[in-house]
Amino acid sequence: MKLIVGLGNPGREYERHRHNIGFMVVEALLSRARAQLNQEKFAAKVGQGTLAGERVLFVEPQTFMNLSGRSVAEAARFFKVPVADVLVIHDELDLPLGRLQLKAGGGSGGHNGLKSIVSSLGDESFIRLRFGIGKPEGPNARERVSDYVLSNFDDGERREMDALIDRAMDMTELWIREGLSVAMNRFNRKA
Repeated sequence: MKLIVGLGNPGREYERHRHNIGFMVVEALLSRARAQLNQEKFAAKVGQGTLAGERVLFVEPQTFMNLSGRSVAEAARFFKVPVADVLVIHDELDLPLGRLQLKAGGGSGGHNGLKSIVSSLGDESFIRLRFGIGKPEGPNARERVSDYVLSNFDDGERREMDALIDRAMDMTELWIREGLSVAMNRFNRKA
């Protein structure tokens, strides 16, 4: 079994925010798997399905981003999913919009959702699908990060989203089918 986690914040007001790209990708994957988030468990919305021939547990933590680790750790422990079979899909400021990257392990890069997961799992070696959202530019850019991640994609960016989400789904399915190395070699090139 694989555990696929989309990071985001619960609630309609956050639905289309950059920070919720993990939820957006999981919802698209659910459609491919003909599954749905039909349970509330582990302080998360949870659903099971089959993707690329493998049983998958889909999780969208409902704890808000900064406490996502609780849901991930509880689900992984309950279903006895090894950390190497946990994929976390999250927004990534350090990648430009349109750049997607798979990687195993690493630090949090300042992402509070990842910090929470590392802390709760006690292990940072889980797989990440980093979905580039770009970052604010210009004066006071650092001070504007919070507002930026909690803003909607603009019209031009939204036009790119379907293709990018499709690519993220393809990356996820290849990771399931053929493993991380194959998926990284195929997809971790500049878009």
